[in-house]
Amino acid sequence: MKIAVCVKQVPDTWAEKKLSDSDNTLDRASVEAVMNELDEYAVEEALLISEANDGEVVAVSMGPERAEETVRKALQMGADSGIHIHDESLKGSDALATSLVLAEVLKDRGFDLIIFGSESTDARMSVVPAMVAERLGRPQLTFANKVDVDGGTVKIQRLTDYGYDEVEGASPAVVSVVEKINEPRYPSFKGIMAAKKKPIETVALAESGIDAGQVGLGAAWSEVASAAPRPPKAAGVKIDDEGAGGSKIAEFLSEQKFI
Repeated sequence: MKIAVCVKQVPDTWAEKKLSDSDNTLDRASVEAVMNELDEYAVEEALLISEANDGEVVAVSMGPERAEETVRKALQMGADSGIHIHDESLKGSDALATSLVLAEVLKDRGFDLIIFGSESTDARMSVVPAMVAERLGRPQLTFANKVDVDGGTVKIQRLTDYGYDEVEGASPAVVSVVEKINEPRYPSFKGIMAAKKKPIETVALAESGIDAGQVGLGAAWSEVASAAPRPPKAAGVKIDDEGAGGSKIAEFLSEQKFI
């Protein structure tokens, strides 16, 4: 079984983020970058399925030059090889362009499963897995908190507000997983050393057969027209209670239109 697991490099959740002055896109160079936390669950699930089915796991990431670090972390966790899609023309791509590039790069490589995390922490859209599945014409089995593979059939429990739905499809299929599905492993020292010898293929846009006009900020369906820094937090209002504290609080709440 051959499994692709898609991982994204994102700004650290705790980092103070800002937009670039030149084009109002996220300034990724100025903050610490990490593997998207929710993709760690996807890597773990890919490894578990591979170990149970004598498979192969390929970590795939689209991003700037340093996104190779995120591919390398997946290799440290246990993935067998990696693919890094890197091209300057991809900067500013939206979900539609991202799904197009991923689908074109993945489509002829013989993957039985393509696994994603449920969403990225820098966008919170949860749409790329479904878009990739649609572009590839494959079943989409999304928001899984359990995955079972039996021959050519993939069954999941899709997490819902009321419990879960049981969904199944034939492989090759696209699966996205939620954080409740497993506990990601930490890279061991042995895994870190072994990852240095594992191959990472770098793919440029031209190799995917996609025209540069279809991707990047210029092709995005939306853009940030303007932005301003968040204003500093205002000081609170102190009320001294000398018998009329309740009235003063009610007056304040009324002014703020809470009551």
